[in-house]
Amino acid sequence: MTIRLENVAIAVRDLDAAVSFFVDLGLTVVGQGTVSGEWADTAVGLDGNHVRMAMLQTPDDQARIELFEYIHPEAIETEPTRPNEIGMHRIAFAVDDIDAALETVAAHGFGPLRGVATYEDLYRLTYVRGPSGIIVMLAQDLTRGR
Repeated sequence: MTIRLENVAIAVRDLDAAVSFFVDLGLTVVGQGTVSGEWADTAVGLDGNHVRMAMLQTPDDQARIELFEYIHPEAIETEPTRPNEIGMHRIAFAVDDIDAALETVAAHGFGPLRGVATYEDLYRLTYVRGPSGIIVMLAQDLTRGR
């Protein structure tokens, strides 16, 4: 059996704001539209499942995230996860300039949970609380270009 990661899907409150955030970080929209119908009800396990969605891809074509906003049933608001909670934790991106990435994040009204850390002179990294409370890790490899 062969297996590969297809994408990571994230439900958001405001699809347009979430797409803008990730596009500004460097991802590209490769598809968008609405999804509904009996096949979607069966696959997802919700009757009347109807969402607006966008598929985004990293510049290296190696990873995709699917963002979706529920039209029906009504989305359920929950508290954003904390870094130590069980379940979906975060989405992580390697960036070549963490300071530039943080400027982009700030333009959307977000910032680091605490600050930027340096791990053994190998990485600079931080967690950011992004749109809809998504935790986004940004990591800059300090060994590149040495």
